[in-house]
Amino acid sequence: MPRDRIRPVLAWTLLAWALLAALAPMAGRAETPAPAGFPLEIRHAFGTTTIPARPQRVATVAWANHEVPLALGIVPVGFAAARFGDDDGDGVLPWVEARLQELGAEPPALFDEGDGIDFEAVAASRPDVILAAYSGLSRADYDTLSQIAPVVAYPETPWATDWREMIRLNSAGLGLQAEGEALIARIEGRIAGTLAKHPQLAGKSAMFVTHLDTTNLSLVSFYTTHDTRVQFFADLGLRSPQSVVAASADGSFSGQVSAERIDSFDDVDILVTYGSRDLFEAMRQDPLISHMPAVRDDALVMLGSDPLGTAANPTPLSIPWVLDDYVARLAEAAAGKAR
Repeated sequence: MPRDRIRPVLAWTLLAWALLAALAPMAGRAETPAPAGFPLEIRHAFGTTTIPARPQRVATVAWANHEVPLALGIVPVGFAAARFGDDDGDGVLPWVEARLQELGAEPPALFDEGDGIDFEAVAASRPDVILAAYSGLSRADYDTLSQIAPVVAYPETPWATDWREMIRLNSAGLGLQAEGEALIARIEGRIAGTLAKHPQLAGKSAMFVTHLDTTNLSLVSFYTTHDTRVQFFADLGLRSPQSVVAASADGSFSGQVSAERIDSFDDVDILVTYGSRDLFEAMRQDPLISHMPAVRDDALVMLGSDPLGTAANPTPLSIPWVLDDYVARLAEAAAGKAR
């Protein structure tokens, strides 16, 4: 259906759901007055959202927002199906599956976001709140979702919310701010305990390369300090090299440099990228990229399109799941034992 016809149809669908919600009690909806602290207001990039009472039915859209309620013991009525790193193809990443099992719950409705947000599926889940603190919502997306339920959007920039702010905003939307802060503290404690086993990482610089083509290594593309993968380096005791910091000055999420300027990366101690052993060998044999100290010294971490590679973009449940393996691989790279 053409996009100019989707929204009118969707508007009628949302109205129908709203009428059903008004006429029929929802499963699990509290009939008691709103608890202390409600109504509450949450500010975000699109304005201010008012949540009148503690939500009983929680839906999430976009990447990983469902991990916050799950970590706090709440099973959402629906969340986005995983499209990356899902090695068994069921739409649920392993750390999410493990948490559902801990809670004795089955996966709820999974929204197919392969072609954008499935507004009708979200509406069908009849949520009291929609969490989207880490997302790329457009204004139109936000307005449409707001016809279904109050929406917690990102604070400033699409896809720039780090894992702490994701927890803070989404837990605030649940009326569980204190529990959210306690969750952050637990994750930080887990990180600190893991780093204590790998003191060799302290002060090392790390760079996250987005893409390299084994058939054409003439360009080096990389994430800047605005990307959550690079921000996670700081949690792991690593710093961004000056070359990456300089490329971040204009607010971009990524940068690109010709391989002819490979000496601008002389200050990179560890290089992380997505790729196979073939890419590893191509980098080592390339007449330009092979001169990069991190490549020359085998200070490389090669990630795949698997759960570990996916978890390098940190989220509340993936951090504990991946932490030991990821930090161990970074430590091996720092010692020139790339694999």
